[in-house]
Amino acid sequence: MERLTRYLKGDLALWGVVLFFAALSFLPVYSASSNLVYLEKTGITTYGYFARHAMLISVGLLIIFLVHRFPYRFFRPLSRLGLLVSWILLFFVLLKGNTIEGANANRWIYIFGVSFQPSALAMIILLMYVASYLADTYGEKINFNESLFALWIPVGITVAMVTVPNFSTGAIMFFMVLLLLYIGRYPLKYIFSILVMSILLFGVFLLFIRAYPDAFSHRADTWKSRIETFLDKDKEENYQSQRAKMAIVSGGFWGQGAGKSVMKNLLPQGSSDFIFAIVVEEYGLWGGAGLIFLFIIMLVRFVVISLKATTIFGKLLVLGVGIPIVFQGFVNMGVSVGLLPVTGQNLPFFTSGGTSIWMTCLALGIILSVSAKQDKNSEKLKMKEQAQTIEDSSPDEEPSQEEPSQEQE
Repeated sequence: MERLTRYLKGDLALWGVVLFFAALSFLPVYSASSNLVYLEKTGITTYGYFARHAMLISVGLLIIFLVHRFPYRFFRPLSRLGLLVSWILLFFVLLKGNTIEGANANRWIYIFGVSFQPSALAMIILLMYVASYLADTYGEKINFNESLFALWIPVGITVAMVTVPNFSTGAIMFFMVLLLLYIGRYPLKYIFSILVMSILLFGVFLLFIRAYPDAFSHRADTWKSRIETFLDKDKEENYQSQRAKMAIVSGGFWGQGAGKSVMKNLLPQGSSDFIFAIVVEEYGLWGGAGLIFLFIIMLVRFVVISLKATTIFGKLLVLGVGIPIVFQGFVNMGVSVGLLPVTGQNLPFFTSGGTSIWMTCLALGIILSVSAKQDKNSEKLKMKEQAQTIEDSSPDEEPSQEEPSQEQE
């Protein structure tokens, strides 16, 4: 155990949850990949997808290990540079984005043959930037005009570039920014003002689409279709949601057994948007409840690490990059059970694709970096206390040695 803790710094409970998530993901991903073999027709077998997932998980764990050894204070200046890099990548997606696995959106680019979704990286960097801004202005009287240039213009550019190809991620990103600002004690009246202005701007954007339907015809039709499909449960386009519910019902309490899902072959997005339904079908209610419980434990560890952090930036950074992981997980599960319209959000560690796993691991590495710094501070404090104890005991020992000599005199 001592040898393990020598290399794995930070919150060991969070490390345990992460490793447990990684181990649990293999069987559902392997099971759901049978449909990918049929849909993609690339010649890759289910064993090939299993090996690919093993590679993605291995690289993801390496990312966590490397990032968590990196002092988190350096993320503050990196967030500014990271914003520029993310804008370049997002602009490239707008020009030449790709679709994968039948997804109805151009959100991905390919790097060395691995699908990469820049919006996932942009969310982490933006929330890192917002945490840095809040730490710089914490305790000061904030002027809205000054924060307009330092905060809201970078936020607006990033959210706008993400929203066009990926509305759900853009909406979640904006909500996470507002939540982090509230936690960081940014003036509530300014948050409300920005929210009202954003709603008005979005209304103008919808009017623009209505006036010029060819400008964003593909994405506008997708947004409209998803909302209408969610509201009208009898529409034929609601095929996947209906099959997902059937998968959950057929799972019962104990499930059909590992790899025995029937609906995985009837769900085009069974390896991504609806993979939670496959998990419940194969492992039953107890399996689904267990997965939810793991996400709750993860959230609790994020809060504990944030409370223990010794700097404002550390506290906000943990919540900023941590809460979206849990939130996306619950959104994905909400889609599978029919509580939410289809959003395309990932189930961390379980959804196929390199971006989902690697960006989740990047965020977890950042959180563990903050936690590792806490451990280092605790060790230093413990050493100081021990040194102080020795110093306090030294004067008491000296008189006891001198007293016999005085008596002899």
